[in-house]
Amino acid sequence: MNNLSPAEIVLMKKAGEITRDALNFCEKLIKPGISTKELDNLVEKFIINSGGLPACKGYEGYPATICASVNDMVVHGIPSDHVILKEGDIISVDLVVNYKGYHGDATRTFPVGKISEEKAKLIEVTKQCFFEGIKHLKVGHRLGEVSHAIQEYAEKNGFSVVRELVGHGIGKSMHEPPNVPNYGKVTDGPIITENACLAIEPMINMGRKEVWLIEDGWGVVTRDGKASAHYENTVHVTKDGVEILTL
Repeated sequence: MNNLSPAEIVLMKKAGEITRDALNFCEKLIKPGISTKELDNLVEKFIINSGGLPACKGYEGYPATICASVNDMVVHGIPSDHVILKEGDIISVDLVVNYKGYHGDATRTFPVGKISEEKAKLIEVTKQCFFEGIKHLKVGHRLGEVSHAIQEYAEKNGFSVVRELVGHGIGKSMHEPPNVPNYGKVTDGPIITENACLAIEPMINMGRKEVWLIEDGWGVVTRDGKASAHYENTVHVTKDGVEILTL
């Protein structure tokens, strides 16, 4: 588990601020009729004008700044001129900002216009899964306590947890050890250490947990075609608890 210095945490905080601001900017753009490609173009300009770099663009060949995952797309939806948002959709926007070599990573699932009560509940439960999880993010505890709390809250509310996709450490690299599953036993995982930075990111399905990779090699969708939601923040573990860097 990474343990960053105070100077590094300052840079992580700035990366987190730009990430947060970019998502807030994106939220204001979301409406029926806009394409995910237009969202991507505008968010990229915002990040650069804010002093950051879009870390996803070019990462292992990924072609865009944001991941724009609509309805049954769990993650890694490639922005496109052909994907036009419509009333009743939900869209998960995942973005990573590089600021002076350090990274902020966050995701929000946004409604497009008026959405169903079931989709609204899915978004709210997914968000709350994150907050239930980080209650257990304490120095000396097992990371599995976080994972277990997320799974328990999701399933208690009638939803399922994706198994193939997990959170992760973050710092100088976008993805660092350890993996942070959204399911498991309280006895699983490494011991949490002070000054670790992690991306905690529940990915919760309305229907069954199973997913599959689509033909473009990036997008992951639910097998049953039902909606999925995603809520993520970059967090810093302190001796007193946890600091959310992207909120």
